[in-house]
Amino acid sequence: MLGTRVVTALVLLAVLLLALFFLPPIGWAWGIALLSAVVGWEWGGFMRLGKSGRYLLGAALASLCAACILAFPAPFGGEGWSPVVAWQLGRWLYIPSVAFWLCVLPFWLFKRWPLPGLLGGILVGSIVLLPALLALVQLRQLGPWTLVCVMAIVWAADVAAYFAGRTFGKRKLAPSISPGKTWAGAWGAVVGVLVYGFVASAWLPHALQHNIGVFAVILVTLTVLSIVGDLFESLLKRQAEIKDSSNILPGHGGILDRIDSLTSTLPFVALLWLLAA
Repeated sequence: MLGTRVVTALVLLAVLLLALFFLPPIGWAWGIALLSAVVGWEWGGFMRLGKSGRYLLGAALASLCAACILAFPAPFGGEGWSPVVAWQLGRWLYIPSVAFWLCVLPFWLFKRWPLPGLLGGILVGSIVLLPALLALVQLRQLGPWTLVCVMAIVWAADVAAYFAGRTFGKRKLAPSISPGKTWAGAWGAVVGVLVYGFVASAWLPHALQHNIGVFAVILVTLTVLSIVGDLFESLLKRQAEIKDSSNILPGHGGILDRIDSLTSTLPFVALLWLLAA
């Protein structure tokens, strides 16, 4: 099992880096649009949809991503982009997403609400998935290394939380949602991200770094969002009575199992970038 996980992780990393560094911006954009079909299909599993319903949801999410790319090619794949158009897109995509993660999700996790029916599940899925997928495309314009370093904030949080939790973890963070997570792991994630953020500051977006204090607050906020995103997917899987979002990645589950924390962090980074533009 461990060998399968390692091989899959190496293949995923290789595919990610090859796509990021060698595809043109518009090629990367269409790659994300294709990926969104799988993500939408997996979200249908959280909603307990049947086979045809899941395929339809995946096609709908991919169509939404494709429509954004076709309607606004500069912000989502051109060599340049219009700050006015990008801000309007951010206004309708990133602001509701960030508000959802920061203001709604803490209560959602505390109350352990289920997805609210078919239309409600589609609405929540749109708020959670579409902004994150399109942020992957927009943030690519800052450069491949910058996007990798932004995503590595989540990876740093995961690694630090794992080792801190194993070493010091006793008090559970959310035992009814994810029994393996501890408060020690959460604090370890905060420390790990702060260390990583200041070490990698030269490769992170300048929009995050107005001054040291603001940068630290943003890094802590991103850590909290990362944990919240992970817990939210764990709650949805528990409620849907499934172990993983799918089984398309041997040893790792599904795409959503790998990007759960990115869905909550990337829109926040993209919004800060647009606000500073």
